[in-house]
This record gives sequence, C-alpha cells and structure tokens, in this order.
Amino acid sequence: MTPLPAPPHRAPDVDDDFAAGPDPALWVPHYLPHWTTPDRSAARYRTTPDGLELRIEADQPDWRPEDAPLRVSNLQTGTFSGPVGSPRGTHRHRDDGLVVRTATPTRLLWAPSAGRVDLTVSASTDPGCMLAAWLVGTEHDDERASGEVCVVEIDAAAIGATTTARTGLKAHNDPGLTTDMTEVELPFDATRPHTWTAIWGAGETVIGCEGTVLRRIPQSPRYPLFLMVDLFEIGSPGGSYPKTAVVHRVRGWQEG
Repeated sequence: MTPLPAPPHRAPDVDDDFAAGPDPALWVPHYLPHWTTPDRSAARYRTTPDGLELRIEADQPDWRPEDAPLRVSNLQTGTFSGPVGSPRGTHRHRDDGLVVRTATPTRLLWAPSAGRVDLTVSASTDPGCMLAAWLVGTEHDDERASGEVCVVEIDAAAIGATTTARTGLKAHNDPGLTTDMTEVELPFDATRPHTWTAIWGAGETVIGCEGTVLRRIPQSPRYPLFLMVDLFEIGSPGGSYPKTAVVHRVRGWQEG
C-alpha cells in the first residue's frame, strides 16, 4: 500500500469545518440550480458540532420532475449557466436534453485547474441514499471543459463491516479524457468519519482514502473545476426521515 503525499507546506486556500454552516464565500447550497428551479435544487442541511449534516427530508421535492424519484442536497463551489432555454451550463451529465431553467451567474468561488482536496465525511446507511464528492468542469469558457474527478461515491447498501465505493474519472463531454471508473474496497464502515483525497494536475490524478493511494490515473482535467459534495436519495421515498450524512471538514489547495 502506497501512502499519499503529504499536503503542501502552506495553509490551505480553503478550510471549512462548517461550524457556522456553509460559508457563503465558498459554497452554493444548491444542486446544479441552472437545470431546475430554486425550490428543487436547494439543499437541506443542519449545522451540528461534528460538521454539516446533509439531509433528505420527507417533504423535499425531486430535483427535476423528469428525474423523479431523485432528491438531493448538495454544496458546490460556484455556478455557471447560459440563458434560460440554453443547453450551456456546468455539468451536462445527461444526454437527454438538459436546458437551462434558472439562469445562474458565473461565480468561481473555488475552481482550481490543479490542486489537492481533502474531505472528511461520514456516509449514510439510510435506504436509497448515496454520498458523493466530485470535481466537475465549470464549462464557463468552453463546453468541452466538462470532465469530472469522481473523488468518491458510496451507496448506503454497500456499507457494512467493509465498504465498497466508486472512484475515478468521468470524461462526460471532454474528448481529451477517457472515463476510468472502478470500485474499491475499504476495510471499514464508512459511516464513521474518514478522509478522501484527490490530487490532480500535470496529466495525473491520484485518489486516496485515509492516507493511502487507491487510484493513480495517467490523465487529469486541465481547466477550472468546481467541488461538489452531496447526499442523494435515489428511487422511491421510503424508510425514516430525515436521511442524513455528514461533511466534517473540507480543505483545498490550488496549484499553478
């Protein structure tokens, strides 16, 4: 097992433990708000002594009617879209005709082209839930700048004494990238706090967990990326509410 490189020998450019809730100078508490409406994109969350509790609540609407049943509470470090009716916007992750419903300004709150991010999270075992963290191309300068570093995706059903997670790269609409995703086995229950790391730039992406390298991928996006951290409920509502996961801390360094 290969240890992750040490963090840079300087203070992080962003460091949020969510003691006062999401910092408005860093986070937009909506999930891709340009593809839907504000009532549907708004995150549900609660500040706790341990960090920010992302929540799916019983009365929370689906992100888009076309995607129902799908509910999500997300934080992201910026926004971009074209005008209403346009197909231009951050994270065109679907090919079924996404168009802008709510025009959003270009806000690059934190959008490094290369760097490192460390995220400490506790995943959810609530039925139908997934905790995820991604770095996605902003697309504000070029619609091909759309690749994604998938730091982690953890389905509730994959958590037990060990945990299966997905991680890697997704090309989406970037012709310069090749999708490279895989499942990794973690030797612990991911409902406990644990730290994921992504380091990208100079044609390489390294993804690790708890100080150990899990993936070393010989490609990386070369344009600004927003960080997204989210809790999904995928499928029909059921079980007890609220369904929750916790983001304890996020630290990030921009390089170059």
